[in-house]
Amino acid sequence: MTGDGQGTGGRAQPSRRRALRFIAAGSAATLAGLLGRPPAALAVVDAEAIRWRGRALGAEAEIILHHPDRARAEAALAAVIAQIRRLEAIFSLFRPDSALSRLNRGGRLDPAPADLLDLLTLCREVHAASAGAFDPTVQPLWELYAAHFARRDADPSGPSAAALAKVRARIGMEKLRTCGGRIAFAVPGMAVTCNGVAQGYITDRAYASLARAGLAHALVDLGEYRALGNRPTGSPWRVGIADPVAPWRLIERITLEAGTAVATSAGAGSPFDAAMRHHHIFDPHSGRSGRAWQSVSVLAPTAALADALSTAIAAAPASRASDILAAFPGARAILYDRSGRLVRVSGGGARGQAPSPRAG
Repeated sequence: MTGDGQGTGGRAQPSRRRALRFIAAGSAATLAGLLGRPPAALAVVDAEAIRWRGRALGAEAEIILHHPDRARAEAALAAVIAQIRRLEAIFSLFRPDSALSRLNRGGRLDPAPADLLDLLTLCREVHAASAGAFDPTVQPLWELYAAHFARRDADPSGPSAAALAKVRARIGMEKLRTCGGRIAFAVPGMAVTCNGVAQGYITDRAYASLARAGLAHALVDLGEYRALGNRPTGSPWRVGIADPVAPWRLIERITLEAGTAVATSAGAGSPFDAAMRHHHIFDPHSGRSGRAWQSVSVLAPTAALADALSTAIAAAPASRASDILAAFPGARAILYDRSGRLVRVSGGGARGQAPSPRAG
């Protein structure tokens, strides 16, 4: 699971590199997207498309949609933006007044927002399917690593075994109690992060909002991608998986069928050290960063599920990927291993591809 945010020590996490890129029609990649996005804006892309760019939970965000009635499209976008801000007030670790920040400070939340309870239900499902590799209670590990590597004399091998053992005593979904609309910690000093699932959840809520508004052609990217219908021409949306170390290059291109979502987890996107041995995707069992894959991309029926599964597989041993996916029909993964090989995995097994394509 990934640790994140501004925890009890008040340290902000470095911005994550973009792991997925939108591929514009008629081009290999949108270079402007690879080099950075402008501040929040609403812009007409062509005669029919409207593109909104901004931020959601600290990540770059973008929505591209097509609709003949511009006023209706803009109203739908305004509703989505309001929804994003409402959900940030629940899931953000950067906002001291968010529901999650209040839970982490006080150890309980009563009543808890319905969206947070809903999200934790999915967390428990993926936690069970991944034998605990996905666990939102790993936030204390992020605090430990951030404090360790903030020191000038930091041991490059990471926190000591004793320090890890002390923190791991405060980690575990079984210590996170939910009952009757209430959330409580069973052990003092616990903290929860929704990074690794919340961006996907917000993407799904935006997708549903646009669908209710009658839009049929949109690509939602609020940290993870989900396609609403196809392009107006009937052709599907396409995104590229960026090389986690050289993000201006693409290692694979993906066609997103209508309704499908894709999420990518890559430790190199948020390292604690220059060597990128230690990063924000933690194996809760060891307290160390997952190292089986350079990046993990998962396609699934919802963005929240894709987000959670990509995190679980990135944290778990390499041999667990197929078993994790087997619990969720329709989910499949594209894994990039340490040798530069792409491995495609579904619940039924794995298929390798080498060498990796280096496009972009």
